[in-house]
Amino acid sequence: MTIETAQQSAVDAPTEALAERLERLLAEHARPLERIAASYARTLVEREDLLQDFAMAIWTALPTFRGDASERTFLLRIAHNRAVTFLARRAPRHGSVEDDAASAEASSGANPAVAYERKERGNQLLAAARALPLGHRQVLTLLLEGLSHREIAGVLGVTENNVAVRANRARAALRVLLGDDQRKEKA
Repeated sequence: MTIETAQQSAVDAPTEALAERLERLLAEHARPLERIAASYARTLVEREDLLQDFAMAIWTALPTFRGDASERTFLLRIAHNRAVTFLARRAPRHGSVEDDAASAEASSGANPAVAYERKERGNQLLAAARALPLGHRQVLTLLLEGLSHREIAGVLGVTENNVAVRANRARAALRVLLGDDQRKEKA
């Protein structure tokens, strides 16, 4: 083995280990990352771009992971930071919210009417979540991923009390946006 071959092997081994770790993390946390992308992006193309941004940012940050938080919290923090950057770069658009990803998803073979209603309710929830102020949207998205207030505070760099306040305000705003308050009053 030549010196150059040995040096190249020394460089490739950590890179391969990092690539395997990245692949494992992206596979384990694919659904939460996809849901975060969906809450910030309007179209399927934007979602795919955002997911690629997440992967690149995670690849870059992974060597700096010290284990102060769980891997999940670490990944979700990176994803939310990239999503905020994505929003800042995206030019404001006028018109209705597009959701071509919903039409791309195949039904599971269940009752078509039930599947349609579920899809429509999901689309309404997604559109309502996108209409929330950024701070409320972030907290709501992380709550839906099952993170505790403490974990969300770590991801967003705010206090637990602030997370609780944002969560309550986000829920109240969602009820208004989805018209749930009116349904309860009529019942």
